[in-house]
Amino acid sequence: MKKRLLFTAYSLELGGIEKALVNLLNRLDYEKYDVTLIVEKKEGIFLDMINSNVKVLDYKISDSKVVLFRKIKNRLKLVFWKLKLNKKYDFSCSFATYSIPGAHLALAASKNSTLWMHGNYYVNYGCDEDVLKDFLDGVFATKFKRVVFVSDENKREVCKHYQGISDKAMVCNNFIDGDEIIEKASEEVEFKRKKCPLFLNVGRHEEYQKRLTRIIEATEKLVKDGYKFQILCIGDGPDSFRYQDMVSDMKLDDVIVFLGKKKNPYPYYKMCDAVILSSEYEGYPVVFLESMVLDKPILSTKISDWEELDGKYGMFSSLDTDGVYKMMKKYLDKGFDVKERFDYNQFNLEVEKKINDMIEDNM
Repeated sequence: MKKRLLFTAYSLELGGIEKALVNLLNRLDYEKYDVTLIVEKKEGIFLDMINSNVKVLDYKISDSKVVLFRKIKNRLKLVFWKLKLNKKYDFSCSFATYSIPGAHLALAASKNSTLWMHGNYYVNYGCDEDVLKDFLDGVFATKFKRVVFVSDENKREVCKHYQGISDKAMVCNNFIDGDEIIEKASEEVEFKRKKCPLFLNVGRHEEYQKRLTRIIEATEKLVKDGYKFQILCIGDGPDSFRYQDMVSDMKLDDVIVFLGKKKNPYPYYKMCDAVILSSEYEGYPVVFLESMVLDKPILSTKISDWEELDGKYGMFSSLDTDGVYKMMKKYLDKGFDVKERFDYNQFNLEVEKKINDMIEDNM
């Protein structure tokens, strides 16, 4: 008899959480498991990349402008779905932390329930304990059997500022599909690089978290210093036009090139000399793992678990423009050689054991 697993998420649009979910679903043993995924929006670039054995259900909430009608309709729908799912699964997981319907459904579906935490939500919410509490209360964090964090730093920080989950908290990294990354990196792309150092930035264009302005402002300073290099930016988001306008106003269009969303970003990883991030906070960035698989140096601000990688897989800076500027300058002056080959197979085996233990309820 196969075990029944349920995962909930918001959508399968481009993003680190969504990519991590796809990798997880594609690693499961479908001889052993019957898997259902419920999404609030059945759409996104990753929708056709998940294993065909996964049953994908659409839980679309009403967005009617008539407030009372919307509330009644969404409440009735939630009650119906909770009754429909009621403890019919052996394992359930709310994978997109912020999805309130996802949390409701995962808690209803199984006693063996898991809330997956992808970031440092204390920092995310302005280091305000009251705001953090409201957020985690809103997704019923204390009601889950376990709470999974993707980095030690995130676990320590959130548990320190939110009561009731320390005894059920654990760390489990996300899977990384190293074979797929290496294979897809060999695909041809039209972009032709210049004969100068090439950096790559991959991520959502959202200033509150990603702080791409740090890279843009640091680039302006470096160009004035006489350095020759280029940066490719893959991704989009609410601040894309803001970033493009900044680059245009600073006359950096030949230096910083925006490529938009890419279903396959890996040829650009292979092409670049180093991968650069400027985030204010992260969970454990998938970009880190992708860079390590392809032996690309990481240049990043000091986000989650950076100490484990510093000096071995890359270099790290303070959380400001000056820090990013000095880091980029150091790389342009001296370069950086990755010190150790990343064994993604061993990495995945350790993740797989933890996930199997969760599913089998051996934690």
